Amino acid sequence: METLSSENRAALQDEKPAKAQAYIDDRGDGPPPQRPAARTAPEGPDDVPQASSKPDTPALATRDTVGRILLALGKRLSTLAIALVAILVALVTWQQYVMAPWTRDGTVRVQVANVAPQISGQINHVRVVDNQFVHRGDVLYTIEAFDFEVAQRTGLATVQQRAADLQVKEVQSDRRQHLSNLATTPEEQQTFAGNAVQAKAALDAAQQQLAQAEINLRRTKVLSPVNGYVTNLLMRVGDFARAGSSNISIIDADSFWIDGYFEETKMAGICVGDRAEAKLMGYSQPIIGHVGTVTRGISTSNAAPGSQGLPNVDPIFTWVRLAQRVPVRVFIDTVPAGVPLVSGMTATVTVRPAAESDHRGWLDRMRRDVLDQLSELFREPVARANCLPVFTPQRAPTETLPAETAPRAISPEQINPGLAPGMILSPRIR
Repeated sequence: METLSSENRAALQDEKPAKAQAYIDDRGDGPPPQRPAARTAPEGPDDVPQASSKPDTPALATRDTVGRILLALGKRLSTLAIALVAILVALVTWQQYVMAPWTRDGTVRVQVANVAPQISGQINHVRVVDNQFVHRGDVLYTIEAFDFEVAQRTGLATVQQRAADLQVKEVQSDRRQHLSNLATTPEEQQTFAGNAVQAKAALDAAQQQLAQAEINLRRTKVLSPVNGYVTNLLMRVGDFARAGSSNISIIDADSFWIDGYFEETKMAGICVGDRAEAKLMGYSQPIIGHVGTVTRGISTSNAAPGSQGLPNVDPIFTWVRLAQRVPVRVFIDTVPAGVPLVSGMTATVTVRPAAESDHRGWLDRMRRDVLDQLSELFREPVARANCLPVFTPQRAPTETLPAETAPRAISPEQINPGLAPGMILSPRIR
């Protein structure tokens, strides 16, 4: 084979790229991959390549390894911290739900005055409407008073008659007591004295009947015994009111309280006087109060006797024990503005120790609550001393009805002045 000269080799190298480019242009596949140009020998001292500085390979590998270890350790520590926080939240939630003294089973209660007339008669005027606020002593309705006015006038006339009879008989008896044996006898003196006593008794009876008639006349106006709201008003003019039968109800606005029905497992944390917060459904602001009393007894079905008088004990499963609920009465101290008190509304009641300060920040209260709840996880709940005193303090009655009193008896001389002058006076000339 003939050896190619340097000029021929150069011509062939220039021809190959041109042919390849023409072939590619015909196919339209784009430029072929370029091969790296062959490194040519340096032609001068300036073209001598510099020695490359390579990094320290063992040190770089060590830093990469430490970084990967720290990253993996950080991920594991983060996972562990999240797991610990989740466990802590679960424990606090469990403790709050199971052992803390709170309940969703709370009810707003109130005293209701069932007003009944003390006399019977037809209603002729109703002065209130449903849900109206009334004050103590306001007239609710009136009863037809004609019959009672007649009874009052009849009683007054009877008293006047009995007083006149007594006046005459007392003077006659007094006159007989001063006569000699020639003009009267002991028997006659006793008769006139007895007539005077009987006349006095008849006057006393007539005065009591008059007092009863006057009281009945006043009772034709039925008054409100408390400050409160008329509720469920169904009566109307023309109805017949019967004595002793309630026909109007008034909610006592001064007697609202809240009953919280706590499970017996939570009673160890409740003491009389503890602060209580009650949240009504639909209102975020709580009602503030304090524990007033704790019910000392609830009904039990096992106490009912059977057909033979023996105790009837219900069978239970030892692995299922439902906690009984004990009513706790909460006296209301403060009601937020805009929160209505309606008897029968449900409330969530939470009891806190009375010594707990309300001036602490929310962060301090949360920390204290969490620590207390966590500590109770590892020990049994311990009841505080003197939580339920033997003599539970009660509120004094706020409302009392005025008692009816009979009027003072009037003397015959006041009823019929000058009817029977003394026996020593001369007869009057008319």
